[in-house]
Amino acid sequence: MITGQDEFFMRKALDEARKAFSEDEVPVGAVIVRNGEIVASAHNTRENDKNSLHHAEIKAIDEACKNLGGWRLVGCTVYVTLEPCPMCAGAIINSRVERVVYGASDKKAGSFGTMLDLTDYPLYKPEIEGGVLAEECSAILSEFFRAKR
Repeated sequence: MITGQDEFFMRKALDEARKAFSEDEVPVGAVIVRNGEIVASAHNTRENDKNSLHHAEIKAIDEACKNLGGWRLVGCTVYVTLEPCPMCAGAIINSRVERVVYGASDKKAGSFGTMLDLTDYPLYKPEIEGGVLAEECSAILSEFFRAKR
């Protein structure tokens, strides 16, 4: 169920996506929230860092684990502007994030219902909410790729 805070925190994730855009990175941003407070925020840095692991979600999970002092992110919600790929969905599941809220669906790699659904497997199952500020999240991606062509 989408909460009143979901748009607020998705806008924070969009701020991170804008940072990625300004750094010529695919504009995806993520924030992790626990008890109404942002405990981590990140954006894609794959190109600049030359590291395939540097997706927004992975970087945010790493920061949240450090800030919270453990690998289990129980009670946390990940807000991300694009539906997580298989790598990021796996990291979210393995870190025991309670809830995932994403903006735009990803037809090529979305792993929480669009291309495949990792919650169909006998794994830990976070609550999934898609489509929060989907138009804004899609627009920044479209603008980025249009400029690349």
